[in-house]
Amino acid sequence: MIKWELPVLLPKGKLFNGHVNRQFSQCYPKCRESLPSIAPKPSINIKHIRQNPELYSQNCLERNYQAQSDTPFKIVKLFDEWLQSQKSTRVLREKSNAIRTQLSHSRTFSGIEREGQEEPGKQKTQLLEEAQDLKKQLSAIEALEGQLNNEIEDLAAQLPNLTSDETPRGNQPKVLDYINEHPNPPSTSHDRTWRNQVHIGTEFDLLDFAGAATTSGWGWYYLKNEAALLEQALIQYALKVAMRHGFTVVTPPSMVYTHIASACGFRPRDQSGEQQVYGIQQTERDREKGKPTHTLAGTAEIPLAGMKANAVIDQADLPIRVVGPSRCYRAEAGARGVETKGLYRVHEFTKVEMFVWTIPGGEDEAFLSMLAIQKEILQSLELHCRILEMPSTDLGASAVRKQDIEVFFPSRREKDDGWGEVTSTSICTDYQTRRLNTRVRNPAGSQAKMDFPSTVNGTALAVPRILAALLENGWDEKEVCVRIPEVLWPWMHRMQAIKKKR
Repeated sequence: MIKWELPVLLPKGKLFNGHVNRQFSQCYPKCRESLPSIAPKPSINIKHIRQNPELYSQNCLERNYQAQSDTPFKIVKLFDEWLQSQKSTRVLREKSNAIRTQLSHSRTFSGIEREGQEEPGKQKTQLLEEAQDLKKQLSAIEALEGQLNNEIEDLAAQLPNLTSDETPRGNQPKVLDYINEHPNPPSTSHDRTWRNQVHIGTEFDLLDFAGAATTSGWGWYYLKNEAALLEQALIQYALKVAMRHGFTVVTPPSMVYTHIASACGFRPRDQSGEQQVYGIQQTERDREKGKPTHTLAGTAEIPLAGMKANAVIDQADLPIRVVGPSRCYRAEAGARGVETKGLYRVHEFTKVEMFVWTIPGGEDEAFLSMLAIQKEILQSLELHCRILEMPSTDLGASAVRKQDIEVFFPSRREKDDGWGEVTSTSICTDYQTRRLNTRVRNPAGSQAKMDFPSTVNGTALAVPRILAALLENGWDEKEVCVRIPEVLWPWMHRMQAIKKKR
């Protein structure tokens, strides 16, 4: 009997083409067993990774994925082992096929004895025993093949998307433009008091952090009075602008399957091991039944992307543009300090998110469209902003390119010169659709019958940070009030300013 020391990749009858593989996980190695059967079956382009290991390794280093920088070379090594094993097993498979063919020919056992030939029954018994032995060997090999296949696919799933040529390498963003540009006003003694969102919100009875700390803990808050109205006004205004640009409104769920969030590039912990999302505790009965786990969505991008999981879209229907308001939950809220005071970095917030599925190559158009919507909203809110091309180390796993817009906060002068992020727009190409098994049906006569659409996502409006910016930038020290931008008046009962309660 041959001793097989090299595992091989594919079971008998399957062909390996490097990029059409249906059984793999978005998890890290050894977690495939926990992937539920209902999870979409991804299709990562492993062939491209094998052919360009240096490219993927350098990409990991540029994006601060040092732990994965050797992964492309591990994939190449495992594939080479598969090739070698295929050569070693070819003879065994051919012998098994020959025995099967011989057993199928009834004339071999016709009962006609020839001189020097064993009895037909005895010969058949020997062939059957040899066939069974070969079957056991091949079964053992196929089990090893499955293990190796899983390992390659799990390794490939760990790699981040490739990076756009437009993205600066390193950790410094590139300033592209300004919105409502004006020289930064000189710092005054009031910036850290009356021009601070926490002070204004507390004195004007708009925010309650103490009550929220008692109820839910640090990182939560109550919006009260005009602040609660402003939240609804901001949502309605953002939806109005997005709809005017051809987006359809969707209200997505806030709780999603963990494997859907993972397929979108959101893992329970980031590269430094810090918890990113909140998991929903399962009952013991659900665990025993093997039911999939849930997490709270950190952004509506996740449930919106999941709308088309396992779906086939006709190319004629693309692009599909949706915009959704939702509650978002972030377990990671940063270290205590000026950045985390007040509404700037919280665990739960309302956000209006834009999401687009488009044909491969249509990403830039969708990207620019979202940026135009963001600029229109922020300009009309009379906020001083700057637009940044974000560097490679700031990209999430799914993005090839990202632009952020930051607003000037007078109270944050000691932190990043007052700038704070309020929107983000990302091109994800087919990273998410490959992992969610979202496909596009090409027109008749196309070279490929099916393809994977690209996705683009962008913030239309994140309520808490915009609300904080409006409190600080709308502050009128002379009148002792907060001016409300005119575009929000229709949803504020025509209220033009927030004044202190008597």
